[in-house]
Amino acid sequence: MKQSSRRTFIKDSAKTTVILGVGAMVGGSIIEGCGSSKKTAAAIPSKIKTPFDQQALPYSYAALEPYIDAMTMEIHYTKHAAGYTKNLKDAAQAEGVTDTSSVENVLANISKYSTKMRNNAGGHYNHELFWKSMKSNGGGTPSGNLLTAIETKFKSFADFKTAFNDAAKSRFGSGWAWVIVNNNKDLEITSTPNQDNTLMDISEKKGIPLLGLDVWEHAYYLKYQNKRPDYIENWWNVVNWQFVQDRYKTIVG
Repeated sequence: MKQSSRRTFIKDSAKTTVILGVGAMVGGSIIEGCGSSKKTAAAIPSKIKTPFDQQALPYSYAALEPYIDAMTMEIHYTKHAAGYTKNLKDAAQAEGVTDTSSVENVLANISKYSTKMRNNAGGHYNHELFWKSMKSNGGGTPSGNLLTAIETKFKSFADFKTAFNDAAKSRFGSGWAWVIVNNNKDLEITSTPNQDNTLMDISEKKGIPLLGLDVWEHAYYLKYQNKRPDYIENWWNVVNWQFVQDRYKTIVG
C-alpha cells in the first residue's frame, strides 16, 4: 500500500469509528428513553415548592389538642423537624449543592447524594407539608374536585379513608403514609420508610405528595404510646382539607 493511500485509509477509518460511536450513544439513548419502565416524578408547580428554611408553625403547639398534644407538637417541631432542617443545610454545603431554591430539586436526584442528605432532605420536606396539612377545628370531608377524584378512584370517602388507614397502620417501623398525585394525575395511596417520599428518584412509586401522615413514634408516643391506630384515627379530626384541596388544584391544573 502506498504511503498516501495508507494515510487516507487510517483517516477514513477514524471517522467511521467516531460516527459509529456517536450513533451507538444516540441509539442507546433512544432505546432507553422509549423502552425504560422507570418513571420520574411529575414537574412540581413553583407555587408549592418547599424552601430550605424551616417555616413558622401556622398555629400554636396546643392548637391541635386533644388529638395531638402540645408537648408532642413542641418537641416534634423544635427538635425533630428543626434538626432535619439544620442537617439538610449542612449536607447541602458539604456536598456542593448550588441550587438551594427548593428542596424538590435535591429530592429528584437524591440517589446522587449521601444517606445524610436523603434522610434530612426527606425529613425537612415531609414535615413542612405535614404542618400545613393540619389545623385547629379541622377534619370533616373534602369537597369539590378533590372529593370527586376521591370518589372516582376509591368509590367513597369512607373507602378512601380505610385504604389510607391501612397504609399507615401497616408501614413497618418508622415512615409515612401518603396520598399522592401520580404522573397520570390520578390519586394513589402509598407509604414510604423512614423519611423517604415519592418525589425521590429512588422511590418505587412516584408522584407529588398531596397529604401525608407521620407514623414515626415521636409523632404520637407521648399521648398514644404504642396505639398507632388510635393516633391515625384521631388525626383525621385535624386535617386541613382546604389546604389539601388548594394543593390538589395547583397540581392538577
